[in-house]
Amino acid sequence: MTTATWQTLREQLSPDGRAFINGQRVDCENTLAATTPLDNSVLTQVGLCSEAQVNDAVAVARQTFNDGIWAKQSPYKKKKVLHRFADLLETYREELAMLETLDTGKPITHSHKHDLSGVISCVRWYAEGLDKVYGEIPTTDSGALALVRREPIGVIAGILPWNFPLLLLSWKVAPALALGNSIVIKPSEKTSLSTLRFAEIAHEAGIPAGVFSVVPGLGHEVGKALSLHNDVDSLVFTGSTATAKHLLVAAGQSNMKRVSAETGGKSANIVFSDCYNLDKAAQAAAEAVFYNQGQVCIAGTRLLIEESIYQRFIPKVLEAAKVFTPGNPLDSDCRMGCLVDAEHAEAVSQHIANAIEEGADCLLDGRNAGLNQVGPTIFKTTPEHTIACEEVFGPVLSVMTFKDEDEAIAIANDSIYGLGAGVWTANLNKAHRVASALQAGSVFINNYNHGDMTVPWGGYKQSGNGSDKSFHAFDKFSELKMTWIDLTAG
Repeated sequence: MTTATWQTLREQLSPDGRAFINGQRVDCENTLAATTPLDNSVLTQVGLCSEAQVNDAVAVARQTFNDGIWAKQSPYKKKKVLHRFADLLETYREELAMLETLDTGKPITHSHKHDLSGVISCVRWYAEGLDKVYGEIPTTDSGALALVRREPIGVIAGILPWNFPLLLLSWKVAPALALGNSIVIKPSEKTSLSTLRFAEIAHEAGIPAGVFSVVPGLGHEVGKALSLHNDVDSLVFTGSTATAKHLLVAAGQSNMKRVSAETGGKSANIVFSDCYNLDKAAQAAAEAVFYNQGQVCIAGTRLLIEESIYQRFIPKVLEAAKVFTPGNPLDSDCRMGCLVDAEHAEAVSQHIANAIEEGADCLLDGRNAGLNQVGPTIFKTTPEHTIACEEVFGPVLSVMTFKDEDEAIAIANDSIYGLGAGVWTANLNKAHRVASALQAGSVFINNYNHGDMTVPWGGYKQSGNGSDKSFHAFDKFSELKMTWIDLTAG
């Protein structure tokens, strides 16, 4: 599609911000204006669910689970519905992409080609995977037979962020539904529209009413109600580390519900002097931190360069950054759009100002790039600079040098986070050695942030617990049941 056709679609769109509970749209007494960072115009009013509405959503989720209208469907029927769901997501792809871009400010090509492709692929992957969740027959003493089976856990609550609303939603909802759970989602109040539409499409595909509801609202109201609810069996979360800690406390204060959290990151991208292609490494380093305006939990925001190649390599990074010039997100050629809102744009700009005041060497300043926009920003720092330690969640890169392998590992691991890391080297032994030493859930060798649905996504340390994607995600949405049979009995 062209820029003009995307603009026409925007003009034709009439987003619905009402809650989606028990298979239908529901009005809320209070609402919040949903504005787009593209021009700060109001898209619609998004409902702010009350605690009573959250209770209604959880109650109907419990009822549907106990009744088995989805949980007890055959694998064949669940698979058929989920594939129908994926088909409809493809049918509504342009609409969903537009909602995603208007809500988040990301380039429309990223929403349409990248995010929606990932969403549809995720739903199809778990549709195919649901009948491949096998039980176990452990080796036991003679005279006994043991069976271990995986069962759905029950009612899942999901609290999700604003940077990849649909993609991260699919990572939670698809495996949860594939196993037969019921689920209630609270999207970010900044970006609720695509999530609400997603649930509506799921119902159209055949997911029974009440199995999948969306309760938009504020974190201290809706999020709190879900985290403290005694009828929620498991809570899945993607967002800040600080919020995850509150959710863990709430779980302990209520029914000790299981909490799985994917949280912050300050990932290191390490370039050794024997890197086989410095041009490729520089382009990947820019992509690793500036994609999605830097609003990526696993962004490679710390670039570690071996001292001997710094003078050759840093000009290549500065050149690669030029590709990410902020522009109109509805332009088909746009590579960098808007930050999610004015408040966040100001916060990112303040991080930059603080770093300059602290003495970090600013090699590229992306402030004042446009409405709700911050362009690529690059600092030469030491590990002690605040900008090199704190998660900015914007297009800000901290560059540091190291003398040898041990120092590179020490700098990379000197963080409360452990989500991802990159290693660029032509030496296979070094690649494996460094990857083994890095405290990160994902390590990328001669690439950054590549992968597919077959591999897990999760972090070490304060980057969270549990895994999204792959068969490992099923652990968050299921219980193991052991049955012991005495074969010697009558």
